[in-house]
Amino acid sequence: MNTNMLREKMLMNKPLNRLIGDMPKVGIRPVIDGRLAGVRESLEKTTMAMAKSVVRLIESSLHHSNGLPVECIIADTCIGGVAEASLTAEKFRKEGVGVSLTVTPCWCYGFETMDMEATTPKGIWGFNGTQRPGAVYLAAVSAGHTQKGLPAFTIYGRNVQDIGDTHIPADVRVKILRFVKAGLTVATMRGKSYLSIGGVSMGIGGSIVDQDFFEDFLGMRVESVDMTELVRRIEERIYDEEEFKRAYAWVRANCAEGKDYNKKSHSRKRRDWEWDFAVKSMMIVRDLMVGNSRLTKLGFGEEALGHNAIVSGFQGQRQWTDHYPNGDFLEAMLNSSFDWNGIRQPYIVATENDSLNGMCMLFGHLLTDSAQIFADVRTYWSPEAVERATGRNLSGTAAGGLLHLVNSGAAALDGCGRQMKDGKPAMKPFWEITPAEARACLKATTWPPAIYEYFRGGGFSSAYGTRANMPATMFRLNMVKGLGPALQIAEGQFVDLPPEIYTVLEERTNPTWPTHWFVPNLTGQGPFRDVYSVMNAWGANHGTISFDHIGSELITLASMLRIPVYMHNVASDRIFRPSAWTTFGTADPESADFRACVNFGSLYRKV
Repeated sequence: MNTNMLREKMLMNKPLNRLIGDMPKVGIRPVIDGRLAGVRESLEKTTMAMAKSVVRLIESSLHHSNGLPVECIIADTCIGGVAEASLTAEKFRKEGVGVSLTVTPCWCYGFETMDMEATTPKGIWGFNGTQRPGAVYLAAVSAGHTQKGLPAFTIYGRNVQDIGDTHIPADVRVKILRFVKAGLTVATMRGKSYLSIGGVSMGIGGSIVDQDFFEDFLGMRVESVDMTELVRRIEERIYDEEEFKRAYAWVRANCAEGKDYNKKSHSRKRRDWEWDFAVKSMMIVRDLMVGNSRLTKLGFGEEALGHNAIVSGFQGQRQWTDHYPNGDFLEAMLNSSFDWNGIRQPYIVATENDSLNGMCMLFGHLLTDSAQIFADVRTYWSPEAVERATGRNLSGTAAGGLLHLVNSGAAALDGCGRQMKDGKPAMKPFWEITPAEARACLKATTWPPAIYEYFRGGGFSSAYGTRANMPATMFRLNMVKGLGPALQIAEGQFVDLPPEIYTVLEERTNPTWPTHWFVPNLTGQGPFRDVYSVMNAWGANHGTISFDHIGSELITLASMLRIPVYMHNVASDRIFRPSAWTTFGTADPESADFRACVNFGSLYRKV
């Protein structure tokens, strides 16, 4: 196949569940006043119609992050008491329901009809109408959930509707979809693995992989593999050699080698070997994560199984990178939405085995369906410092200063700003990416030889800039002794700087790595009083960046997992947590969040 054909060929892969376990379903529970001889009969059609309208909303609006459609399961009958609640619970168990949404237009018998499954995220929509008191049931069952330690998200429309109206108001739609997407994220992670390839990198706290955190808060397991497994598989040829030939040819045609900034270059022969090693390493990490049925046919049945890893981390520095080519290529390309096999779902891989940032990347991917960016929160540039370094003034969104986010490794190529949505730069779910957009991302990226001062074993790092103005959210999980995990969130903007500023600032750091200029949205209070204070309050050296403003979605997810949020700039009217959270205080919701999470404890705690 000639080079031009390799550059033009970019297939769209069909949605696929590449992990073990069916995709979680959404269970819809229509509950009803169980009094026969007039009351129940008058409400049957209305209640079931309400459930079906919710199904239409969810199934027409949401996909799983692998592109498969979200499926809803409705209870066989309306639920008027404990017998029907139990029958529904049994049906949901058999069907693989991972999220439960109760709907009702009327009064029902509180905890006799409620969902009692302990680890399933639970939401309740109580119809705002006057003919029947749906809101009264909503309040009563919410109190039951809180009293029994089973927090539930309550949904109540702002405006009164007429009984039988199947229209779902806009405010209710937003809450239903936010709740369901976060709940599916919780359910999708459950039972999957974090694959730790290597150990602690350079003393970074996030790469101390805390198995109790994964088990108790996320319902996941941790699998560990030494980095020498890559060497074994390369030397013993435990990979698909036919795929490798195709992959290597594609990489050399589409991944342009960039400028060499080293004082002394590696030979052409050595660099060709490094490309060979990098492509094989990428294939092997993918196979370690999700397995590869082709390996069975090649006689490697054990290796074919994989580790059912929904996310992984690669240590790299320093023991590996002092001797072997770095992991930048495998991390960047696995995290991107395309490779030699076409446009497909990203594989989430964290640089330096930073498991906490890796989980943030997974949160972001499952909530948005799009690829994620891993970066160092490297530098705060004040307006004065920029003027001193460049002779130019910052303006517009960046006038008050900005943060330089840059790191070799796991920044998806999707982040370069070459994908478009509604005429604006974006990072999109893989099934919305066109072949032209994927090729544009590849063209916008070069692969300079690694800086040998950092990476003595060589390799190649992705070099691109986010040359677009895009809404973005930076966030980070941090682990606190005695408290556990806590999340921080900063919504803001990527900004595209003028070349005379961009180039000078990038050259001062490392032009061989991806660069993103980020300006958080300021509130005038606390750590968001100015850009410097956001940088100063950041809890670790790394952060995850998602396209768009998803702080509200992250807060909803964190409350499901009982992870408190200690720093955010999300407006109060966008925050959606379980109703029980208000019982821990309303004057200071941030403090109440901590008290609620500690009180209810981790979702999967064993003791």
